[in-house]
Amino acid sequence: MRAYVFVDVKAGKAKEVAKQLASLKGVSQCDPCWGTPDIIAVVEVRNERALNDLVFNEISKIPGVEHTDTHIALE
Repeated sequence: MRAYVFVDVKAGKAKEVAKQLASLKGVSQCDPCWGTPDIIAVVEVRNERALNDLVFNEISKIPGVEHTDTHIALE
C-alpha cells in the first residue's frame, strides 16, 4: 500500500528530519517543502499495520517532528 505522510517539524529542522525520514525502511521518497507541510514523504508498505508502525513508532519519534498527517492512496 502507498501513503503520503505530511510532516510538520520545528523551525529550521526540515532538511535534517527529511534526511532521517528518507533513511527509514518503507519511505520511497521524501522532500522538504516550502509552506505547509514542511515535508512530504511517500511511503510504501505491505499493510495498514506496517504503516501504523512506521508512522507512530518511527516517524513521530524523530526529534523535531511535531505533527504528521497520513493519507492512504486508493488502489
